Amino acid sequence: MLQYKIATSEDIAELMQIRLEMLREVNFLPPDYIFSEDFCSYSCNYFLNGQHTTVLAIDGKINEPIGCATLCYMEFIPTFSHPTGKRSHLMNVYTAPDYRGQGIARRMVEMLIEEARRRGVTEISLDATTSGRPLYRKLGFQDSEECMVLVLA
Repeated sequence: MLQYKIATSEDIAELMQIRLEMLREVNFLPPDYIFSEDFCSYSCNYFLNGQHTTVLAIDGKINEPIGCATLCYMEFIPTFSHPTGKRSHLMNVYTAPDYRGQGIARRMVEMLIEEARRRGVTEISLDATTSGRPLYRKLGFQDSEECMVLVLA
């Protein structure tokens, strides 16, 4: 039986486990790749103290995380199109390979969209993979031109 829940500080081990699994896959890293202590520490700190909502999908039969999705919140000066100034960015939408095609990612993203509405968010952005675009389009996301970015290294 699949369970979906909003992650809390009590779920940090499961959250980090599934996120690192996702990062290994999307970055084509070997399954035994070890992330730096700093990377893990910064990630853990964000999940414990950052402005976000993260959904975990759990396989109740084995009590293991099999999916995650995170909505990071940002607040800007209000504009006419965004009167609350509240926006968000959807990240780390992931379902373990053996569980794909069952609507798990869709359910997690729907939960985050509902939460964003409750919080007065007026825009959700995301960086989609080619395989993820059909799902996001079905949920109402629209393609847009790439924005300009200044990378500060």
